[in-house]
Amino acid sequence: MPLKVELKADERLIVGASLITNGSQRTKLFIEGNEPILRQKDILSPETANTPAKHVYLSVQLMYLQGKGETKDLHDKYVEFASDFANAAPSAQPIIDDINNEILTGNLYKALRASKRLMTYEQELLGSAKPSGSSLPTSGKTNS
Repeated sequence: MPLKVELKADERLIVGASLITNGSQRTKLFIEGNEPILRQKDILSPETANTPAKHVYLSVQLMYLQGKGETKDLHDKYVEFASDFANAAPSAQPIIDDINNEILTGNLYKALRASKRLMTYEQELLGSAKPSGSSLPTSGKTNS
């Protein structure tokens, strides 16, 4: 059964190694085959991978798009980024375990979805770690 994808005007889609850009009207595509497919909203570029979780996601994305080809270097980078993240935020280990399991079983699209959960979790951690202006401790001294 083909995958049905509806693209908004000017939306992009990666199918295999090809970037497809929609024209000025909404389009419906039916895609058959086993090539990796990513919608524009799911594509992360190296320039936008600006957090540790995004580095993990980008590594998995590149492995997914590479397909069954040689991904050892990409996998090594993923392991490095995932290990660094787990060391910095041990509470993220269950999500990283999910990503690892999906990679090991060859379900790279599911690993990509789990990596997206890691990015969401990272945002939650960063949101709770940001101090509000009124809760900063003060020493009671003034600079005069």
